[in-house]
Amino acid sequence: MRSIRVAAIGAVTLSLALAVSACGGGSSTAGGGGSNDSPKTLTYWASNQGASIAVDKKVLKPELDKFEKQTGIRVKLEVIPWSELLNRILTATTSGQGPDVLNIGNTWSASLQASGALLPWDDKNFGGIGGKDRFVDSALGSTGVKGEDPAAVPLYSMAYALYYNKKMFADAGISKPPATWDDVVADGKKLSKDGKWGLGAEGANLSENIHQVFVFAKQHGADFFTADGKPDFTSDGAVSAIKQYVDLMAKDKIIAPGNAEYAQNQSLSDFAKGKTAMVLWQTASATFASLGMKDDEWGVAPAPVRSGTPGTGTAVNSMVAGINLAVFKNTDNHDGALKFVKFMTSDAEQKILNKAYGSIPPVKSAQSDPAFNTQATAALRDTLAKSAEALPQVADESQFETSVGTAVKELFADAAGGRPVTTASVKAKLEKAQQQMPAK
Repeated sequence: MRSIRVAAIGAVTLSLALAVSACGGGSSTAGGGGSNDSPKTLTYWASNQGASIAVDKKVLKPELDKFEKQTGIRVKLEVIPWSELLNRILTATTSGQGPDVLNIGNTWSASLQASGALLPWDDKNFGGIGGKDRFVDSALGSTGVKGEDPAAVPLYSMAYALYYNKKMFADAGISKPPATWDDVVADGKKLSKDGKWGLGAEGANLSENIHQVFVFAKQHGADFFTADGKPDFTSDGAVSAIKQYVDLMAKDKIIAPGNAEYAQNQSLSDFAKGKTAMVLWQTASATFASLGMKDDEWGVAPAPVRSGTPGTGTAVNSMVAGINLAVFKNTDNHDGALKFVKFMTSDAEQKILNKAYGSIPPVKSAQSDPAFNTQATAALRDTLAKSAEALPQVADESQFETSVGTAVKELFADAAGGRPVTTASVKAKLEKAQQQMPAK
């Protein structure tokens, strides 16, 4: 998902959502749940994928008009900022008053699946949109708990990559982008001078913190959850992983201390303005263009690994980022909602929408379009196919983002304030985070 969002549980906690399933409305359909009491309209909550909500409306409105012309169903669109989306969804799961169709961050799939509020995508429902085998395996891996019917269908796929400023690299005498973290540190130290910095980060963005430390943990052979879904935040590998990430500011000093307060894509703005030479991000090309950066001013390379080349196991270099499309079980236009999902995941719409957002279609056949083999997208597509892994698909994933994401935020604040970041201090933060998780 786009990293601009904040993992905000706030006053509406996920535990409330898990305690109450959305109430069914209207006459039941043969597909189970919902009704067809309002067959001529749909309400759609879209996530803010573009540079602004206005951009999203400009992208989506023509496609929704096309859907209405084909089906006679009018779609009422609301684009919701990431800072509000999760709480809006959780409120809807408890009240039963939500949209018919909605976008969800793929990392929320298992948590929302456990609420019972979303329509399960069983073989029959997948059959209605062309079958599960149309979708890339890595994207399907972020649709809910393994072994259960998915809670949603992949819509947009993304992966992390390393973006670098070509001129800053050339001026520093660096001939190629770094492939390992040792390379990142070495290059970053050459680039961090005269008020400019080697690497940008979003230290106060809880979701961004989770995305990064998940990958570091994989590279250290660690997982944040056991095989049976219990939190395991304090293993040696997890502690070492988080310390390595925060040390990019605390010890290596290639991230500006001010980045500890960044939470709303300021690191991308700094990159576009030539204040930082590198940034790790997902599908950043459209944002760079909106910030006035020309395509030939930046390059993109696979996100770094500890050694060797990206792959599986300890060579994972990205989480599987993306957006899924879900249907509320109590929709009053069940059939129309399924038609809408089929429309949005059709080859034609997948090409149109993913081109607009600079993302990768999770539908295999749509990836053949030349637009997804450019500088901006080829590295992302390769990463998704070979070296990306889904975040834990467990019911407590959202609380994990909040508790561990906050721990990393606090550690960045310590680094920025000149306070030591030690193995002991990292472990203490993670012990506190684990204590905040629901008891098993």
